[in-house]
Amino acid sequence: MNAILSIQLGLRLFALFALGTLVGGFINLAVYRLAWNRRLISPWSAAPPGQSRRWPDRLPLVGWFRLWRETALHGPHFWIRPLAVEIVTGLLFAGLYVWETERAVPFLLLPAGEPLPMFLSADLPLVAHVRFASHLILVALMLAASLIDIDEKTIPDAITVAGTIIGLGLAAVDPWTLLPAMHWIVAGVPQVELLTFVSPGPWPDALGGWPRREPLAIALGCWTLWCGGLTPRRWNTRRGLATAVRVFFHRLRAERITYGIAVLWLAGCLALALAAWLAPPANWAALLTALVGMAAGGGIIWAVRIVGGLALRQEAMGFGDVTLMAMIGSFIGWQGALIVFFLAPFAGLVIGLLQWIVHRDNEIPYGPFLCLATLVVIVFWNDLWDRTSDIFALGSLLVAALAVCVVLMGAMLLGFRAIRERAAPH
Repeated sequence: MNAILSIQLGLRLFALFALGTLVGGFINLAVYRLAWNRRLISPWSAAPPGQSRRWPDRLPLVGWFRLWRETALHGPHFWIRPLAVEIVTGLLFAGLYVWETERAVPFLLLPAGEPLPMFLSADLPLVAHVRFASHLILVALMLAASLIDIDEKTIPDAITVAGTIIGLGLAAVDPWTLLPAMHWIVAGVPQVELLTFVSPGPWPDALGGWPRREPLAIALGCWTLWCGGLTPRRWNTRRGLATAVRVFFHRLRAERITYGIAVLWLAGCLALALAAWLAPPANWAALLTALVGMAAGGGIIWAVRIVGGLALRQEAMGFGDVTLMAMIGSFIGWQGALIVFFLAPFAGLVIGLLQWIVHRDNEIPYGPFLCLATLVVIVFWNDLWDRTSDIFALGSLLVAALAVCVVLMGAMLLGFRAIRERAAPH
C-alpha cells in the first residue's frame, strides 16, 4: 500500500486513465460480442470479410481513428460511441479514485462506554483502495450492460450472472469491498466500520458461522432464490393448473441450461457450507451481506415486474433488470440497492416522458437508469447513508412499507391501464 501511495497522484491518475481506456476497449468488445445481433466492430474481434486487423488498431483511443477505413461497412460515424466509451471509462476510473481514496470523510468520536462495532479497520488507505478496485469492476460491468440495453433493450446474463458471482467472491475474499457503515475515532485512531445487512444495528452473534444453522439457511435460501430465477420458466394457466405444472417441468427438463444452473447451485451450496465453517467472522458477515443484497436487489425488481405485468397485461420490466439489480446488490448490499431502486425512476421518468413526446415510444431500457443511480449511490454514499440509516433501522417495518408500496404501484398501474383502454380508439 505504501508503494502505491508513494507514487505522485498525477501519475496514479494518468495510469488509471490509461487503464480505463484499455478496459473501455474490452467493454466495447463485450457490447458487440454479447449482443443478440453480434457485430464485428471492435478491433479485438475478428476482422470483417475483406478486412484485416493490425496491432495498432487495438491501441486505446488511437485505434478507432485507424478504423475509419471500415466506414463503408459500419456506417460513417460508427467509431464515435466506442471512442467515447473508452474516454468516459478512463475519466471514471481516475475520477472515482480521487473521490474514494483522496477525499476526506467525516469521523465521529465513539462515546465513552459505548460498545465497539464488531467489524472495524484502522488501515483506511487499504480499505479505500480495496473498495475502489471493487467499484471499478462494478462500473465496467454496468457500462457494458447499459450499452447493450440501450441498443437492444436486453441485458445478457453473461454480464449480470458473472458479475454477481464476482461480487459474492470479492465479499468473501475481502470484506472491505463492501460499502462502509460509519467512520469512527476509537482511542484517537480513525477507523471504518463494515456495512452488514443488519446495519445500522450491531452484528449479532447469532449470525456467525458454524455451528449456527440459521445464518447458513439464510445464505442457502438467497443462493437458491437467485439460481431458481435463472432457470427457464414458463407458467400459463389458460389450460388449467395441471397443464401449467406439466409444461413448466417439461421445459425445465428440456432446456440444457437447467443442468448447468443445477451444477452452479450445487457448487455454490458447497462453497457456502465451507465458508460458514472456515471463513473468518468478517468474511462470513460480508458474504452473507452480499447474498442478502443480491436477493433483495433482484427480488424487489422481480416483484415490480410481476405486479406491473399483471396490472398492465404486458411485460413491465425485463428479467435482465432483475439480474442486473441482483448483481448491484451483491456489490453494495441491500441498503444501497434499495436506495438505487428509489433513485432510478427519477431519471427514467424524465427520459421516458421525452421519448414518448418525441417518438411516441413508451418502451425505454431501464437498466441504464439503475446503473446511473448505482453510481450516484457509490459516489454520495456517506451522505446518503447518514440521511437514511434511521429508516433502515426500522427493520421489518421497512419491509412491510415496501410491500405496501408495491401493492399501491399495482393499483396505480391498473388505473393507468383503464385510462389507456378508454382513450384508445375503437
